[in-house]
Amino acid sequence: MTLRISDWSRLDYDKRERVCSTALGRGRRLDEQLHAFVQFTSAMLPAGDGPLALLPYAAKDLFVTPEHAPRAGLASPINGQFAVGAPALDCLDRAGARRIGFTAMTELAYQPSGYSAVSECPRNPWHLDFVPGGSSSGSAVAVASGTVVVALGSDTGGSIRIPAHCCGVTGWKPTWGRVGAAGALPLAPFLDCIGLLARSAADLAPAAEILSSVPGQDRPIEKIAVLTDVMRDTELSVRHACEDGVAALRGIPIAISDANALDAIAKIDEHALRVMQGEAARTHAALLDSPALSPVLRKRLAKGWSIDDTALAESRAMRARLLRDFEAGVLGDADAAVLPVMPIRTPAYAEVDPDSPSFSGRRLYDLSRYCRFVNMLGLPSIAIPVGFDDRGMPVAMQVIGRVGWDRSLIMLAVQMQENTDWHGRAPAAIASSIIDDVELFGVTK
Repeated sequence: MTLRISDWSRLDYDKRERVCSTALGRGRRLDEQLHAFVQFTSAMLPAGDGPLALLPYAAKDLFVTPEHAPRAGLASPINGQFAVGAPALDCLDRAGARRIGFTAMTELAYQPSGYSAVSECPRNPWHLDFVPGGSSSGSAVAVASGTVVVALGSDTGGSIRIPAHCCGVTGWKPTWGRVGAAGALPLAPFLDCIGLLARSAADLAPAAEILSSVPGQDRPIEKIAVLTDVMRDTELSVRHACEDGVAALRGIPIAISDANALDAIAKIDEHALRVMQGEAARTHAALLDSPALSPVLRKRLAKGWSIDDTALAESRAMRARLLRDFEAGVLGDADAAVLPVMPIRTPAYAEVDPDSPSFSGRRLYDLSRYCRFVNMLGLPSIAIPVGFDDRGMPVAMQVIGRVGWDRSLIMLAVQMQENTDWHGRAPAAIASSIIDDVELFGVTK
């Protein structure tokens, strides 16, 4: 039996009302198995009449409110670092959405797998022994499990797109600066983006419009460059799923060409890593000697101090030049580029646990190898489910657009998902647990 879950946008008002009213209870029930949340709201507020009325959502635990100090993946709350609450939460609340809680994340958003040495690790609803991706781990798990319709996350080097890939949901990393980051714990501000995860692009689109603080591009994407050398450098079953995704794009229809990008990505990535490491060390300097951090994270943060201020400034200053070179040498006349989110299959937790004999530092590095350069360039990207690898775990491809083309990317994903159902499959590890919610979620066999 294969279960498919309808998009929120396709549910009628009565079903939406029942989903909203039971979301908190369902979240608590599933969380005994999945550990997606660090805190639930005490009660669901009455739904308003705004454009997101009745929509249950969650927020990554790096946002502050007058009632909530985030833990940011640590064992206790981080206090004293915020001048204001998070406008992103206020925007969704005023639009009628209902926040059911704050979701688990990796330490300080500085780990791409979902593993944590200091707190409970969220579990992937497709297979509990495999990572959910990080650092917006709990947000992706909450969406994939059907607890919420959308979830806020952050993305500094793939932290929305990697969990979207691992958990089989859709993830939007906006153009840098498009969504305000005030009231959210930073990691590397030059790279940080606040974005969304949802089961489908159709579910994501209304919330993305609410959050966007800068006008965007409305024209449709007509030409896409497939980064063929990146595809060839990807594990076989992941590549095959992404090729199926490209085939689905051809049905829109859309003009598709080939391009090479590995050399350009490697060059950009040198600067991305330098900025990420240098800014993370400076952002969290006060925590460097804190016993709240794991030894591995403390060592990683300290590494950033080997990057002096001059080198850090030089890498930041390279953004405009690197962007021009990428647009000329890779995109050409294309509106967007397609490549996998990750070059590898979703790893098991044992492969990313430093205390495990199966640990692979290379696997950990590879999780974000196709994502970091996008943040360095400041470009928008959307991760779209495109199938499954040879172990039955979800695979996503990412479509990267030009600066400000966020709405165009989301609409492209909406078109693609109208003709595919990879995003609508119910996760295997919890399928038996959501049978009782069939009527609420419009689940079909």
